[in-house]
Amino acid sequence: MSVIALASTPLLGDGFDMHGDFGSGWWIVMMLGMLLFWGLIIAAVVWAVRELRHSRGRDAGLKTPSALLDHRFASGEISADEYRERKAVLAGEPQPRDSSQ
Repeated sequence: MSVIALASTPLLGDGFDMHGDFGSGWWIVMMLGMLLFWGLIIAAVVWAVRELRHSRGRDAGLKTPSALLDHRFASGEISADEYRERKAVLAGEPQPRDSSQ
């Protein structure tokens, strides 16, 4: 038996029409399609879990106005004077009137 005859034997294995009209190569395409499908499902689940975990961690400590103010000051969004002023307002302390107005 020649090398060519041995190499073509798997391709002729579907010659008995056991798989309908699909031919012998379609099982590879269907297998790759199934792997792609399950890969996308697993990737979507992993992404959703990571996104939910990340969003919970991000908002966990920022539920109170004071914690949000602390976060804004720590990130540099507001100045120290503005932080003290807003902290006093949140604490209910009376504010001095600005004489320039």
